[in-house]
Amino acid sequence: MEELDVEPTTTPIPGAGLKQKHLGFEWGPGDLLVYETNFKLQGPGSGGSGCPFVHVVRRDEDIYSPILRKLFNESHHIFVGLQNIKDDVPSKNKKPQFVSISKNYRSVIRACMEELQQVAVSTKDTQYSNQVSILLAIELIWNLCEVLFIDAAPAGSLLLHLLDWVRLHKADVDEKAREVLQSESPTRHHAYWDVVMSFVLQGRMDEARQVLQKQASLQPASRTTYQLMDNLLHKMPVFNPGGTQTLTEFDVKWRHWHEECDRCLQDNSFASNRHLETICKVLVGDEDALLEQKELLGTWYHLLISRLLFSHPTVKPAELHYYAQSSMDMFLESHSAPEPLDSILLAAFEFDLHQVIKDCSIALNNWWFVAHLTDLLDHCKLLQSHNLQ
Repeated sequence: MEELDVEPTTTPIPGAGLKQKHLGFEWGPGDLLVYETNFKLQGPGSGGSGCPFVHVVRRDEDIYSPILRKLFNESHHIFVGLQNIKDDVPSKNKKPQFVSISKNYRSVIRACMEELQQVAVSTKDTQYSNQVSILLAIELIWNLCEVLFIDAAPAGSLLLHLLDWVRLHKADVDEKAREVLQSESPTRHHAYWDVVMSFVLQGRMDEARQVLQKQASLQPASRTTYQLMDNLLHKMPVFNPGGTQTLTEFDVKWRHWHEECDRCLQDNSFASNRHLETICKVLVGDEDALLEQKELLGTWYHLLISRLLFSHPTVKPAELHYYAQSSMDMFLESHSAPEPLDSILLAAFEFDLHQVIKDCSIALNNWWFVAHLTDLLDHCKLLQSHNLQ
């Protein structure tokens, strides 16, 4: 990924520098004290009396938020515990501990985020809404780094972890499902088919089948068609890391299922129902059909995970960067520039830790996240010089 440098933000200080004097400064724990000196910017000699004011410049307003202070304090306890892990044990033997510590960090972030969300709703203050958005991005990045770097899931397990990642950060599906299922007539609800498709896109086939059953029970004439779709969803293979099936055996079984879905399309088995036909196209990994679900997917990285689910469930970590870049290009198209969050996530999928840390340092409004994540990655021995090449 191309490395982009940005100019530091200019912070104007009202009243400072009006007399063309040099500015002096002193660093504090969270503030910067700025004052005018007696020296001119150009030419020798004194410039007369200096400005009598000392300006206090606050770089990080978050440390003054009571809710965020709680986050900083609780994460400090996790940080101290991490420092007490013995160095003489090989890193690979400490992986379960590191994963547990990472989840503890995320738990603290999520608790703080939920508290901020409640305050944002009750006060309607955009300051809290902005802090919620920042913490959402932080947890999204942290969770992905946990999957790719700390847990370092291998092929097979990797997609399962990525599915959990995208489900956690696309929780509106469950809210919409509750709204539909609690309505007077779920099958007539305008979002009924959106819920079915959303479950399918996240690989939640049992839930998709339960919602589909409501439609099937009302259409006896189409029972065979719905039963066929139910069978396809039910039979979709899912890799079990703790089972006896090898990855190769799973791949063979998945390909047979994929071919069965494709035959149903070729036979026009779902031609009488456009919704079921679209679902079947998604099951075979049809990229045009997936892109038609752009609004339900919401993000390019959800598109990425759904593409992998229906076209390459045995993806290896080293192959992720290709699918990530192509998914971003497909989703954003040429007229949309990626946001800083997009660039950070793409760098993670490219396993470019240095770029992830650098972009987070530039994009985020405080050093809390970068400092704690970097410390954890360092304990995992992931910041060795040979890992940053």
